[in-house]
Amino acid sequence: MGNSFVAAKAIGLPLAVIALASCSGDHLRGDTSPSSDGKTYLAVVDDNGGHCGPIRVDGRPWPYALGDAGSISPGDHTIECGGSIAFSVPAGTVFKFNYWGP
Repeated sequence: MGNSFVAAKAIGLPLAVIALASCSGDHLRGDTSPSSDGKTYLAVVDDNGGHCGPIRVDGRPWPYALGDAGSISPGDHTIECGGSIAFSVPAGTVFKFNYWGP
């Protein structure tokens, strides 16, 4: 086995890891899974330590309890709880928002 095989193997493994990670449903701000009815939902599963007052999504109070999923349109949104963060919800999924960090 020549150097080209070793080089292909060294490149192939990292690419395979990246491909698997991209299929896992993980996003910077949370995790997604397909919804059972094809509609789009948001569940806020982390309240940023609970010290920021009510959670607001797109400028309005989020009416659902922590961890409960509520209907939301697919696309870009903002969440506020001690600062405003942009995130995107893919269509036909349950997006579980769980990361307030940078």
